[in-house]
Amino acid sequence: MLRTIVLGSCVMVQGQYVRDLSDGRIVVRVEDRLFSGRPVDQRKAA
Repeated sequence: MLRTIVLGSCVMVQGQYVRDLSDGRIVVRVEDRLFSGRPVDQRKAA
């Protein structure tokens, strides 16, 4: 499943969902790299 995360004030990354972290962030995979950040609210993204 593709998920979008926010890395900074205006940087977003979209990638394959990997896992949830205990602090509320999620991890996504883009090719061979892993990124963690705050998930984008799906209602706002639509």
